Amino acid sequence: MCFYSYLLGSEVKLIISWDEIWKLEKTSNVILTESIHVMAHGEDHYFSMLLHINETFVIMEQLADYSIKRLFDKEAFQREPALSDPLQITKRGLEAHAKSEQFRTFFRLPKEENLLEVHETFLWVPFSHFNTLGKICLSERYLCFASQDGSQCHIIIPMREVINVEKPDSSSRALTVCVRGKRALRFSEVRDYQRLANTLRSRCGISASPQHSASTEVIRGECQSLINHFEDNPDDVTLMVGQKDSSKAVSTEALMTVFHPQDVENLDPKMLKEKMKEQSWNIHFSEYGRGTSMFFTMKTRDLIVRGVPEALRGELWMLFSGAVNDMATHPGYYTDLVEQSLGTSTLATDEIERDLHRSLPEHPAFQSDTGISALRRVLTAYAYRNPKIGYCQAMNILTSVLLLYAKEEEAFWLLVAVCERMLPDYFNRRIIGALVDQAVFEDLIRENLPQLVEHMTDLSFFSSVSLSWFLTLFISVLPIESAVNVVDCFFYDGIKAILQLGLAVLDYNMEALISCHDDAEAVTILNKFFDSVTNKDSPLPPTVQQALVGNNDKESHFNVDISELIRDAYEKYGNIRSEEVESSRKRNKLHVIQTLEDTTKQNVIRVVTQEVRFGASHLDELYNLFKRQHFLCCYWTMKSPALLHHDPSLAYLEQYQLGFQQFTVLFYLLEPWTFCNPKSTLSLWVFRLIDENQDGLVNFKEFCYALDTLYSGSFTNKLKFLFKLHLPPAFDLPEDGVIRKTPERGRGKVDLQAYLKQWQNEILKKEETIKDLPRINQSQFIQFSKTLYNIFHGDPEEESLYRAVAHVTSLLLRMEEVGRRLQEPSSPSESTKPAAAAGPSTEEASTTPESSDTCSSHNSQDVEVDWSFSFEQVLASLLNEPTIVSFFERPVDVHTKLGQARVAQLKLKANK
Repeated sequence: MCFYSYLLGSEVKLIISWDEIWKLEKTSNVILTESIHVMAHGEDHYFSMLLHINETFVIMEQLADYSIKRLFDKEAFQREPALSDPLQITKRGLEAHAKSEQFRTFFRLPKEENLLEVHETFLWVPFSHFNTLGKICLSERYLCFASQDGSQCHIIIPMREVINVEKPDSSSRALTVCVRGKRALRFSEVRDYQRLANTLRSRCGISASPQHSASTEVIRGECQSLINHFEDNPDDVTLMVGQKDSSKAVSTEALMTVFHPQDVENLDPKMLKEKMKEQSWNIHFSEYGRGTSMFFTMKTRDLIVRGVPEALRGELWMLFSGAVNDMATHPGYYTDLVEQSLGTSTLATDEIERDLHRSLPEHPAFQSDTGISALRRVLTAYAYRNPKIGYCQAMNILTSVLLLYAKEEEAFWLLVAVCERMLPDYFNRRIIGALVDQAVFEDLIRENLPQLVEHMTDLSFFSSVSLSWFLTLFISVLPIESAVNVVDCFFYDGIKAILQLGLAVLDYNMEALISCHDDAEAVTILNKFFDSVTNKDSPLPPTVQQALVGNNDKESHFNVDISELIRDAYEKYGNIRSEEVESSRKRNKLHVIQTLEDTTKQNVIRVVTQEVRFGASHLDELYNLFKRQHFLCCYWTMKSPALLHHDPSLAYLEQYQLGFQQFTVLFYLLEPWTFCNPKSTLSLWVFRLIDENQDGLVNFKEFCYALDTLYSGSFTNKLKFLFKLHLPPAFDLPEDGVIRKTPERGRGKVDLQAYLKQWQNEILKKEETIKDLPRINQSQFIQFSKTLYNIFHGDPEEESLYRAVAHVTSLLLRMEEVGRRLQEPSSPSESTKPAAAAGPSTEEASTTPESSDTCSSHNSQDVEVDWSFSFEQVLASLLNEPTIVSFFERPVDVHTKLGQARVAQLKLKANK
C-alpha cells in the first residue's frame, strides 16, 4: 500500500507492505467523521476524505487477506486463475474470490466450488404454501437457493441428483428442477430462465442427442407427470420433497450402535422421550424433505436446539456439515487412503499412537481394539491426506466423538469438513484459527457482557480458559452426553454456536466471576459449573455418562441441563450474525498473525544472538530483511524452492528460508566488500558453504553467521571464510545450482534418527582450527587470488592492495618451488646445482606468477607436479602485508549498510 502527497513544498511518501499491517479498520471520531485506520511498524495512519470509503476499505481488506494467505499460509490459488498470478490481480478477481468464499461458507460446500451465477427468483415452498423470494446461486456442481424474506430458508441441490430441467410456463418465466427420488422444485420469475435452464442441463449432462432421445423422452414423461401432479395436488408435500435415499451402508457401523444398541422394548421415560424426538424429526422430514435436498429453516434450528436423537445424529451431522457431498463425490477415496497410509512411520503417526489411548478412555468403545483401530485409521488417513495439518492435539478427542455416531468413512469426511472448512487454521502448529476466534470472543464479551468487562479489564484470561472450548467444541470440558448436543449446534450453525454458548456460560456464572479475587478462583468456578452440566434426556447407560462420575455428592438443584443452557444461549445471543463473526475474524486475524510473528522473531533472535556479535537491533533489522526477501520470492515466484519445500511442521528457525536466487540478491545488498554480484559464480560458492545441511535452502541462522564473520570476524576468520569458499563442498561442484540433497517434504516424512544425529553432532562439534583445513590446490589457489582482486576492486587503496596480493602470490610460489626442489631426488652430479638454480628462478618469480610457472615447468624437466598450499602458509604470507590486514580489519558501518539494503531491496524487485 503506497501513499504520496506533495503539499506546500512538503513531500510525503509512505510504503506499507500488507504483511506488516497489524490493524485495518474503519473508524470515526470528532475530527474525522469517517476514516480508515492502518497500524504498521507501531505507527498509526488515518486515511480520510475518500470519495468511496466503503469500496476502498473492502478492497484493502481483500488485498490484506490475499497477502496473508499467499505469504503466511503459502496458498497458491491454483483453482482460481484470476488470483494465481500476482501481476494479474484485479478488483473483479478479488470480488469474485470473496463472493465464492461467502457462498462456500454459507452452504458448506467443498473448496473446489466457485460462485458462477446468481439469479433472483421465487421458490414455491410446499410446507408454507407460498412463493418465497430469494436467489439461486450456481456453482460447478451445486444449485443452491437462499431466501431473502427473513424466513431463513435455504436448500442445496447437487447436480448429480438432477434428472431433468423443464420450462413448463414461459409466461411466468418459471422452470422446474426434477431431482431423483420423485422430487421437484419450481422456480418462478427468473429473469433469464431459458439460459439458466440450458446451463443446468449442460452441467447435469442432460442432452437431447439421438442416442439418448428415447431415455430422455421417458424421463421427460415422468417429470411432466410429476409436475402435473404437483400442480393439481399442491398439498402432496411428500411427493415434492421426497424421502431419504436408501443408500447402502458403509463398511463399518457407528461405535455407539455396536457398543450401545438401543433396546426397542425398553419403555423407560428417557427412551420414550427419545422416541418422541425421533417422531418429531420424522414429521419434519415428511414436510421438509430428507437427505441432500432437504429444506433448512428456522424450524430445523429449533429441533436442533431441543436435541438430536441418538439414532439420527450421524446422518444429520453429515448433512449439516456438507460432508455428505464430499463422500458422495469421492467414492473409494477413504479406503485407498487407508491402504496407502497404514504402515507409514512419520512424526504425525508417532503422535497419533501416543494419543490413541487418551481419547475418551472412560468410554467402552475406546477400551477395545475396535474403537482404537478405527480411530487410528481415521487420524492416520487424514494426516496422510493433509500433511500441512498432519495431526494436532484435540483432533483425537473430536474424532472419537465423531466415530461414536458416524460410520468410519463418514467420521473421516466429518473431520475433513471441520478441519478444512468449518474451523480453518485451527489444527496446525500455531492454531491461528482458534486464537482469532478467541479474539472475536473477547469482542463479543465487551459488547454483550459489560458488567464482566468492568470487573475484569484484562480479558486475556478468558482467551486462555476458552482455548479448549474452541479446539474441542466443549468436548474436553463437558460430559460426553452433554457435549454431543453442543456438537449438534456446531454442525448446523458453525462457530457462531460455540461463541453463543461461551457467552451463555459466562453470563450464567456472572455473579461468581465478578466476586472472585484471582484467575485461579475463576477457573475453579468454571470447572465446577461444567461438572454440574447434565443431560437429563440422554438415553445412554450409566457406564457411559460422565456426569454421574464424581458428581453424586452435588445437590440436585445445582445441576444445569445442557438443553436449557443451549436454549438460553440462542435466546440471548442468537442475534449474532455469521457475517459479523466473519468480519470480526478478518479484523482480528491481522493482529493475531503479527503477534505470533513477533514472538517467532524474538525466539529466533534469542537463539541466533548467542552465536553472532550483532546487536539486538541489528538482528531485528536483519530478520525483517530476510523475511521480506522470503516473502518476495513466495509472492512473485510460483515455483521457488522456499515455497515448494515449505514445511509448517518445522521449527520456527526453519520457517523462513531462502533459495539460491533469493539468497544472492540479499547477500549482494549486505556483503561488506561488494565482491558477490548476483550473477557471479562466487555467490553460488558462498551459498553452498553456508548451506550446512545441503538442502538447497539457507535459514536465518546460517545467513547471519556468514555475515557476522565478514562484518565482525577477526582477520583470521575472514580469511578462513574466503579460503573455504575455494574448497569442497563449495568450489568443485557443478556450477548449475543443482541441489545435492533435496529434503523430503510434503508428506510429513521426517527422519527422526537423522535429526537426532544432527543435533548430537552439533552438541559434540568442536571448534574448527586452521590445522583442520585441507590444502588448496593449484586451480583453487588461482581462483582464490582472483577473489582477492575482486574484493579490492574499487577500493581507494586498490593499487597498493593489488601489489600486496602479487607479492604474496610470488612469495608463496617461491616457497612451494623451494619445497618441491628439496623433495626431488637428485644425483651426485646435480647436488651442487640447486643453490645456483634457485637464484634466477627466484628473480623471475618476483616479477609475475606466469614466469614462475614457466621456470617451474622447466626445472621439473617436463614432469608435471601439482603444488598446493596450506591455510597456515596463506595466512602467514598475508599477515606480512599491512595494507591487506588493515583492509580486512576495517570496521563496517552495520547500521548504514542495513539502511541501504532496506531501501534497495524493493527497488531491485521493481527494476526487474
